[in-house]
Amino acid sequence: MTEKILIAQIVGAHGIRGDVTARVFSEEPNNLRRYGKLTDQSGQRSFEVTSVKMGAKGAILHLKGVSDRTAAEALRGTDLYIERAALPAANDGSYYHADLIGLTAISPQGATLGKIVAVLNFGAGDLLEIAVKDSRETELVPFRDQFVTEIDLKSGRAVIAMPEMVGGPRPSADELPEGALDDEE
Repeated sequence: MTEKILIAQIVGAHGIRGDVTARVFSEEPNNLRRYGKLTDQSGQRSFEVTSVKMGAKGAILHLKGVSDRTAAEALRGTDLYIERAALPAANDGSYYHADLIGLTAISPQGATLGKIVAVLNFGAGDLLEIAVKDSRETELVPFRDQFVTEIDLKSGRAVIAMPEMVGGPRPSADELPEGALDDEE
């Protein structure tokens, strides 16, 4: 399991009083105040969120000690982390993305497929990105019960029933529409 969890990213300044706009990776942005001190990736700098409001471009945070726009602008691009232990236990059937990353993906028959390297969401639901064993390729699998049949965090395994289209034969250049390979290097 990961020790630090990325919980937010500062994307810019908001106003003149030191507030920052942040992309928050939590269902409830107000929880940022409950987690206590947040740190940058190195753990060298810490931040305390004193207020959270929602704006059109994301959460608007006030950080203790940041009192003007210049100081807020200097934080643009800063990732904010919390210790994994600060998070409450996930509800049954729910998982923190950080807990899924690194799990070994196995088939229902027990064959190793690879490792989960990311959990992505492009708007239609979560996808598990699996680094395929003995390959440089990755495959995306919908994080749905029909494909992810079991998660065992203690043993570090996820049972994945790969969709039929994944891992199937790749079309040859002759089978692709004209111009399909024009953008490839």
